[in-house]
Amino acid sequence: MCGICGELRLDGQAGRHDVIERMLPKLVRRGPDFEDQWQEGPLALGHRRLAIIDLSERANQPMVDQELGLVLVFNGSIYNYRELRADLIKEGYHFFSESDSEVIIKAYHKWGEHCPEYLHGMFAFAMWDTRTQSLFLARDRMGIKPLYFSQRDHFFRFASNTQALLAGGEVDTHIDAVALHHQLTLHAVVPAPRTILSGVRKLVPGTSLTIKLDGTVLQRRYWHLSAERPVEPRSEQEWTDAIHTALREAVRKRLEVADVPVGVLLSGGLDSSLLVALLAEAGVKDLLTFSIGFEDQPEEKGSEFEYSDQVVARYQTRHHKYHIPNAEVLPHLPEAVRHMAEPMVGQDAVAFYLLAERVSQEVKVVQSGQGADEVFAGYFWFPRMQKDINGTPVERFARYYFDRPHSEYLESVTAAYRGDDYTSQQVAELLAEPAAASFIDQVLRMDVTTLIVDDPVKRVDNMTMAWGLEARVPFLDQHLVELAAQMPPELKLGSGGKHVLKQIARGILPDAVIDRPKGYFPMPALKFVRGEFLDFMRDIVNSQACRQRGVFDRAYVDKLLAAPDQYFTRLQGSKLWHMALLELWFQTHLDGLES
Repeated sequence: MCGICGELRLDGQAGRHDVIERMLPKLVRRGPDFEDQWQEGPLALGHRRLAIIDLSERANQPMVDQELGLVLVFNGSIYNYRELRADLIKEGYHFFSESDSEVIIKAYHKWGEHCPEYLHGMFAFAMWDTRTQSLFLARDRMGIKPLYFSQRDHFFRFASNTQALLAGGEVDTHIDAVALHHQLTLHAVVPAPRTILSGVRKLVPGTSLTIKLDGTVLQRRYWHLSAERPVEPRSEQEWTDAIHTALREAVRKRLEVADVPVGVLLSGGLDSSLLVALLAEAGVKDLLTFSIGFEDQPEEKGSEFEYSDQVVARYQTRHHKYHIPNAEVLPHLPEAVRHMAEPMVGQDAVAFYLLAERVSQEVKVVQSGQGADEVFAGYFWFPRMQKDINGTPVERFARYYFDRPHSEYLESVTAAYRGDDYTSQQVAELLAEPAAASFIDQVLRMDVTTLIVDDPVKRVDNMTMAWGLEARVPFLDQHLVELAAQMPPELKLGSGGKHVLKQIARGILPDAVIDRPKGYFPMPALKFVRGEFLDFMRDIVNSQACRQRGVFDRAYVDKLLAAPDQYFTRLQGSKLWHMALLELWFQTHLDGLES
């Protein structure tokens, strides 16, 4: 796990050290253990390392293989690297390290642009081929690791976050009107390749790019997720056994492929609790677990300790429990926003930021339960969409997911940003992609391949890596996701959601954890906006910077401020918070930049 960056000159000039020097400081928190650069001809690369696999200096990056003429910068973890390494040695390749990074170099030499298809894990990497003078970039299938880029006539740059690209300079920072529609309609999800900034793009998950010196960019999608039933039908028990086996293997790989201890972020929900049970089943002793809670509000509890405590008691983990008062939350909000590569409205972003700060003092790697609700239909809106048979697929989806209808979007922004219903158009295209057996299969496939990438996967990556903490997500294991996508929807939607996981958990987790209502990483103060939190948001949306930016319609802002507790999205988010967060992100990352 690391931070990567680079610049490829397209104008015949040499790669610039000064650009890399400006970018690297924005990646320090992602890789606190080591920094280095490499430059030759038109390319300059930078790397910040978080040492997880092969802790020796032989695994430092940028990694140069003189024999093969390849140079790599890589962020992530490859869980099948040992198997690949053994196969490549049989093919005659020689290794100078024990790292998964070097395996990528050899895999690229052998399989070229097809090499990502052989990698099982989370990754974003750039490979420079000195012989063909071409740059190859690839991102993992689930988009767990980020990869942003910016291209102009004279350069192509990339980095693990937008902050590094902005620091490099010469980025078009105008707001992308299509992305703004997504941001305010799709729960702050801006599907790749767009971002909120016109001059910054992100690599689509499961996709690779090849960039040539003449500026030609070749994109290749190397992975598609099929959501159709298998030819041979399976019984419910056969599906349950298959999912159990795949999940057990996913947990095991994310435990064993590390040369440092691995803990678990234990929320008290079914998903993270199941990880603890499976790790105990795998024979892990003295497992480190971590929970966080916040102050209650009259409408909602601020912690799930009553459930996480039961799991801790059953498996006797070495537990760390943190209770954060509201007085500590608000001062840390700007810090969390500073580490957001894109604006994120999820209430748990600052929660993960505060939790990661504490966990990073104990371990460098944790397993986390993100992805289970999307893969196994755990959210309340999935059965509602399934039952509603009226209208087109995008209309059925929008009624239960979109933060606001298009008519309200037009009311919320100024004339400069009013346009077509871009989000409905995008979602309609995603739902209509082939190889999905039913409407709910279409929805879950889109969620897993597109929506989850920005909410919550990106949130977890940004907030944990802000403290040099690697988060591994077994529920987004490639093989588990592919298997689950083929499973009949009723085995997901049943039992109030995640039926098959509840069947697996029965007997190894307390019934109270399994049968509890679906919980959410609670941050009540950002949902029920009042007191100093309301004052904080009011100051942001009423600021001179916000007014001069001219994104939000003032009458709409005033309407929200007059009754913030009356305006919630369909997913129960505060509309005022959504606007305040976006403006705060603009102020944090854009204001003060040289034009």
